[in-house]
Parts: sequence; structure tokens; C-alpha cells
Amino acid sequence: MNKFFTRYYLRGLRWRRRLRAVRLGRKLKLRQDNTHQIGANDIIAFVTCHNELPRLEYFLEYYRKLGVKHFIFVDNNSNDGTAEYLNQFSDVTRYFTNQEYRRAHFGMDWINYLLLKHARDRWALTVDVDEFLVYPHSDRRPLNALTNWLDASAIRSFSAQLIDLYPKNKMDVSEASTSNDPFRLLTHFDVGNYSYKKNQQFGNLWIQGGVRARLFFSHKPDTSPALNKTPLVKWKRGFVYISSTHTLLPKRLNQTYSTGDSEPICGALMHTKFLPDLSNKIENPYLLSQHYSRAREYHSYNRAQLNDLNFESVFSEKYEDWRQLDRLGIISTGGWA
Repeated sequence: MNKFFTRYYLRGLRWRRRLRAVRLGRKLKLRQDNTHQIGANDIIAFVTCHNELPRLEYFLEYYRKLGVKHFIFVDNNSNDGTAEYLNQFSDVTRYFTNQEYRRAHFGMDWINYLLLKHARDRWALTVDVDEFLVYPHSDRRPLNALTNWLDASAIRSFSAQLIDLYPKNKMDVSEASTSNDPFRLLTHFDVGNYSYKKNQQFGNLWIQGGVRARLFFSHKPDTSPALNKTPLVKWKRGFVYISSTHTLLPKRLNQTYSTGDSEPICGALMHTKFLPDLSNKIENPYLLSQHYSRAREYHSYNRAQLNDLNFESVFSEKYEDWRQLDRLGIISTGGWA
């Protein structure tokens, strides 16, 4: 595509996605409204979930400690007690839908609508319940310290590389509960086996690799899941996510990587997918039908006989903290001392 055509194509795509989000988002049912509790400078987390009750306690605790002040959930037809659990909290607003996840661009139409409705001119964090944001100084500085610095630096979007955590050897299927700290069970991650390339159309840095590419997509690594995400954005009316949190429009929001001598600030999303309950999910026909690319990733897990798989390799390293990720070049302070 030439630059002229690309510019107008992306502008049209952005408006089509926004209109679609409004059309589908208006079908969401507001089941618990605590948005009156949101302060002028509060950071809001936006989350889509289906039957994630075992993970919610630690998820909420983790992000409250970071400084998230309000959570807006899309409860996609959960029937495991998720609704009753979330309804206990005054910092949670819950929407409900029984629409199909895949027909809402894998939940992003709902999230785009709620961002438009609730996050204008606010910092918004869009994550899954198995994703935990780590950023420079996150062990001692709250999230609003980061967003204040980003505001002062005129930065509207903050990127984070997804890092898959896994058990040192095999998955412990005898572990019945996943409501405990997932970092206790998932202790290791891959280092040094990631690929980075620029997406010419959208201008973002496309990242692949890690344990999922190594174990489940070794025959065709270019089809492995994308690991680049931009979960934290100072939202504006015209913004829209296109593909999960991998890609945003306008295009400038994706340009969060080094283009010269400077190294922009960035973080990581520690991904805790490989808990014992994953074995149940990959055997659920409905869940498989709702995932991206006909659940190609989940079928790969099944073929690999997940419960018997040894995750460890020469790329494995025990996860420590953000300083370790900084030393490895996965995250960057970007001058935020």
C-alpha cells in the first residue's frame, strides 16, 4: 500500500471499529454500577472474563496494590460464581453479556465501547485475568507515579512484552486450587529466544517467541502468538484497539519502541496461563470454539499432552523481578530514574 492509501484505509478501519463497538457494546447489561466511586485521576482496569473465579482474588489484590482504583469487568456468561464474587466489591463495576466472544472481535468490541464510555482522558489498563503488569520500579512506586511521569513526558501509550511463565519442570495437576499466588507455581520463563520485527501497516513492533513458540509452534514459529501489547493508554475519544491489545489506532500509539539512540520506557506482562486449570479449558468444546484462529493455540496444547510436558530448556531462567527484566533488555526505564 502507498502512504496515501494506507492513511485513509486506517482512518476508515478506525471508524468502522468504533461504530461496531458502539453497536455491540450497547447490548451489554449493566449488572453492578459503582462508577460513581471513580475519582478524577483514578486509573481504571478493563477486563473481560468467563468463569475465572479461582483467579480473581489474586488478580484484584495484585492490581489494587499497584494502585488501580476501579475495575470494569465484562462478565461473558460466567456460571461459576464469578458474578457473585465481583458483586461484593465497591471498586468493581460489572457488565454482563451472553453474546459470543469471538463475534465481538474476541471481546475487544465490548472493551472499546467501555473505554469510550468510561475512560475518556483517563489512564486505562486493559488486561486479562492471567496478565500481571510489571514496570520499572513497580516494587516501590505505584502505577500513578508511572502515569504522572508519562503525562509529564507527553507519552500516551505504554507497551509491555508478554512473558509466559511456566513451572520449572512439569505442570503440577495435583494442585487443586489456583486462587493462590500464581507466581508460586509458575517460576520460570524463556530468555533470549524472541523475534522482533516492525509491522509496516500499523507501525507496531511485532514480537514472537518464548515458551509457546518453542514447545507448541516449533514447526512454524511465525504462527506463534504475538507477545507485543500496549495495555496502558491515556484514552481519548478517537482511540480504538484493533487486535486484542496488540494493535491500536491511531497508528502513533503503537510507536513505543526505539527508533534511534533513545530507549523508550516499557514494561512486561507476566502471563500465568500455564496453571493446572488450563487442562480443563483445552478440553471444553465451547471455549475452544470462541478462541482466535479456531483455537489453533489450544489444539497445540492438547496435541502436546500438556500434563506430561517438561517445560524446562536451556532458555529457562527463574523469574525474579523488574530489575532482572531490565538487565535482560526486556523492559526499559526510559530515563525514569
